[in-house]
Amino acid sequence: MSAEIEKKPVRSPVPVIAIDGPSGSGKGTIAHRIAARFGFHVLDSGALYRLLGAAAQRHAVAFDNEAALEVLAAHLDVQFIGDDDGEARILLEGEDVTNAIRTEEAGRAASQVAALPRVRNALLARQQAFRDTPGLVADGRDMGTVVFPDAELKIFLTASAQARAERRYRQLLEKGFDASLAALVEDIQARDARDTQRSVAPLKPADDALVLDSTDLGIEAVVQRVIDAARSVPSLAKIIQ
Repeated sequence: MSAEIEKKPVRSPVPVIAIDGPSGSGKGTIAHRIAARFGFHVLDSGALYRLLGAAAQRHAVAFDNEAALEVLAAHLDVQFIGDDDGEARILLEGEDVTNAIRTEEAGRAASQVAALPRVRNALLARQQAFRDTPGLVADGRDMGTVVFPDAELKIFLTASAQARAERRYRQLLEKGFDASLAALVEDIQARDARDTQRSVAPLKPADDALVLDSTDLGIEAVVQRVIDAARSVPSLAKIIQ
């Protein structure tokens, strides 16, 4: 009787830099800057969950109706379109929702639907499909642990809840929205609890992730640390500038 040969998964030739972290840690900003620097594609995985939350509200699907949300996630009608400034416009069922899904309400909805195992599974293949040449920078909460466990570089970006709330507070004021700093701190702490305690793909650093605390660091300092880390990875160093 011949012994079975164990088949090992084939590593994708397309490199991935995974940047995970809690809400407000700045991972989205860092991901876009790193992608622009290296000429890589970007996956804003949080946008998919925000879009699903928006679609659920649009179609009157309750956030705890896992079966209906799974179907909605599998058939989510979304488009990411680059404009003349190089920024992505996001369309949901043909409607531009770029700004609408960045509200605090949309963030809370995303956190709720993201806690459901069947929803996360329904969106997994869609996220992995963003992996394309010459490379991808993936921003989210489980990019390095679940979606791209073979990523060449895994970053876990964090900061204190107070620092993250203050950053969000300034962003909202700059956009002309009213905001309460105390409410933002409370909301961020609640999201952290949901994200770290959910049963599937909880928010945590991958075992081989580089953990960066940005509480006392500016954006450029964080970007430089990620660039330095990427250059230390031989497979990345060959293709990045």
